[in-house]
Amino acid sequence: MAQVTIEVHGRPYTVGCEDGQEHHLVELARLFDLQVRQVSQEVGQLGETRLFLMGALLLADELSDTQLRLASAHAELSRLQSEMSRVEGRAAVALDTAARKIEAITAKVTR
Repeated sequence: MAQVTIEVHGRPYTVGCEDGQEHHLVELARLFDLQVRQVSQEVGQLGETRLFLMGALLLADELSDTQLRLASAHAELSRLQSEMSRVEGRAAVALDTAARKIEAITAKVTR
């Protein structure tokens, strides 16, 4: 298990992570630090626990919004795939009908 020292709101924290995940953890800490600093600027001086709680809640809100947008995108994708299947079915029927008409015309002409 690897250990990484991250910095949040100017204070260092040593945390453990799986080997190879160090860079990812540093990026996550950077995002959290940005949220915490934003809360600190907007709200003013809070205790560290409340500051971190507000930062975490803001990130959770963003995650929730992203999950809703993703679910909506999945639903739209399913709808479009279903519509595409219907259109392909109608196109196949139209092509089959056209082929039969062409065969009938060809049969008349070659008699």
